[in-house]
Amino acid sequence: MKKIGLVLSLIMLVSFTQEINAQLKIGYVDSDTIMKQLPDAQDVQKKLDAMIKEWQEEISKMERDWKAKYDDYDKRKLILSEQKRIEIEKELVALEDQFTKYRQDKLGVRGELFQKQEELMKPIQNRIFTVIEEIAKENDYDYIFDRSGDMMFLFAKEEYDLTKEVIAKLK
Repeated sequence: MKKIGLVLSLIMLVSFTQEINAQLKIGYVDSDTIMKQLPDAQDVQKKLDAMIKEWQEEISKMERDWKAKYDDYDKRKLILSEQKRIEIEKELVALEDQFTKYRQDKLGVRGELFQKQEELMKPIQNRIFTVIEEIAKENDYDYIFDRSGDMMFLFAKEEYDLTKEVIAKLK
């Protein structure tokens, strides 16, 4: 909501400072649609999905191994010596820490997935932004917004949707 208020305030400020007869030209794109229709982005997404699947399978395997060891421990804990129980409990905690760390390293906020996504998607995003900038300059747009992110439109005329034009120029 803060972004919308800031954007609207900026638009109002700019429009008040321009001459009364000047028209403010605004367009928007849907970057999700662009990414879904761009073959390069689809290829990158398939690679990322394959990596995620592989990592999730490894995490599931680690969790199953932990669960099997825990179940075995739980069945035998009454007949185990105090020392053996402590030893197995430490092993279970270490295994749990290991798969938690693996999950964080691979799928966490700054994990390998994030880094790979950044590395592979950055060139595609740069191409898209370059095309958007070209279209904006060619058609004399004052602003172009992306409606697929945090930005929310309560109303937008379809005539200002530049998504198809961006896709056409990218092909």
